Amino acid sequence: MSSPEFSAGEAPAEKVTEVTGTGIPVRGNDIDTDQIIPARFMKVVTFDGLGQFSFFDQRFDDDDNEKDHPFNEEQYRGANVLVVNANFGCGSSREHAPQALMRWGIDAVVGESFAEIFAGNCLALGVPTVTADQESIEALQDYVEANPDAEIDIDVAAETITYDDTVIDATVHDAQRKALVEGVWDTTALMGANAGAVRETARSLPYVPEEDVPGDGA
Repeated sequence: MSSPEFSAGEAPAEKVTEVTGTGIPVRGNDIDTDQIIPARFMKVVTFDGLGQFSFFDQRFDDDDNEKDHPFNEEQYRGANVLVVNANFGCGSSREHAPQALMRWGIDAVVGESFAEIFAGNCLALGVPTVTADQESIEALQDYVEANPDAEIDIDVAAETITYDDTVIDATVHDAQRKALVEGVWDTTALMGANAGAVRETARSLPYVPEEDVPGDGA
């Protein structure tokens, strides 16, 4: 028996081919998900409002006084391209980390390398994780610090990062690039767009009772 074919059709999610905006540099290797969003803020029922707690313990002391951190600095308000270093997003696999960054306003993350699960959780939100070599990333961080209002252009399809007169040869993981460019990164939307194929697959599985197969209105 042949398997039903799933396709993007009209692309159930927005196609992410390019991200343009200003940058915000957060320096340091091995910044883990607990630093991105402390565990005590993960008790929320929804992700709404989670952005305000991004890097909370790096931004505030025990008395809630501001510390020196880019996310506290006025010149980076409205920035949507986060520029980081190596092994960003390591540690526990909490999906709250990319949710917090996205709700802060981050549309793309550029760095030397990312933890695999973090990158996957970013993809599920349509947020590209783009890598480049250490020298290029550090030069971009320096540029952003000196020119916080300057525009950065990330071409997901072409795998380039452009700023000023500089073009960086970057890398977007093949599967991530395909999903973003074709608009199939949102698996829930993709399933909904292929509801007929989902029902056909469910009916073909011997362990799924007929009454559990979603109907046309499901």
